[in-house]
Amino acid sequence: MNPQDLREELQEGDTEGLRRRRAIIGLSLLGMAAMGAASLLQTGIVKHLPDPPLESFDSDKVNSSDTAYQFGVPDGTLSFASLAANLPIAAFGGTNRAQEQPLVPLMAAGKALTEAVVAGWYFYQMPTKEKAWCAYCIVGGLCNFGIAALTLPEAKESLRALRGE
Repeated sequence: MNPQDLREELQEGDTEGLRRRRAIIGLSLLGMAAMGAASLLQTGIVKHLPDPPLESFDSDKVNSSDTAYQFGVPDGTLSFASLAANLPIAAFGGTNRAQEQPLVPLMAAGKALTEAVVAGWYFYQMPTKEKAWCAYCIVGGLCNFGIAALTLPEAKESLRALRGE
């Protein structure tokens, strides 16, 4: 596809698939904002994150826990980078990419489903291990769940295309 056709499809197209891909970009940007805040704390740029006025919320504690640093890098920075990677993936290809480039939507769905599982694990960790909730982590996790759900219809189309249906 030439650049002019791709630009026109992405900017002017109004298919259900493009609306879902745009929603993935929007949710990724929202999640990046939340994980950006967590990353600021985790790397020492800020010393405190504000929380909702509820006793069960302590974003500083959750984001400064051993769990948050267990991979040798703060988990907020990993989540931020992963959410950022969704932007070019969602923007890749034209309106018929499920038929023309079926591996792209399948890769996007696999990535998103893996991240949703990881987000679920963090949702378990907050109340059970950390005994506190992080509002920023909740926003990021919910964005990951939404992104995963949004990738599934196109992945299903891609599987049909690969089977020749």
